[in-house]
Amino acid sequence: MNKELNELKTKLYKRCHEIVNERIDHAEQGICYAKDAATDDTKSSAGDKYETTREMMQQEINRNERQLAEANRLKYQLDGVSVALASDIVQLGSLVQTNDGLFFLAIALGTVELSPYSFFVISPVSPFGQTMLGKRVGECLTFNKRSYQILAIV
Repeated sequence: MNKELNELKTKLYKRCHEIVNERIDHAEQGICYAKDAATDDTKSSAGDKYETTREMMQQEINRNERQLAEANRLKYQLDGVSVALASDIVQLGSLVQTNDGLFFLAIALGTVELSPYSFFVISPVSPFGQTMLGKRVGECLTFNKRSYQILAIV
């Protein structure tokens, strides 16, 4: 089972990179679209309508720039995660199998599907991540009135 988990961990890490890169691409496309829309509108509009459209496009640009900054931050954090290190304790980069799911301590991405499995990709600085850090196989932890037993760490 550990060999299978090691392979899954590598695939999951790659999938996390794909998701973050998709977010970056999406935000960049949104910025370009909003800039183009604002430019196109200036050619055919005048007065209040122009100002309203321009402001809406500026808000869209700002929103996409925030999303781009967040996605770049996630990419930077993910680049700092090593999936090659094996450890007996839960740490950054660990794939943890519990009695109630599979958890990857890397960045805050939420649920990631990698057929046929579902993984919870969580940040080690999240409350649940903090609860897991330092635990060993066989140990139990409680979070939000739910008990988890650690079955494997890769």
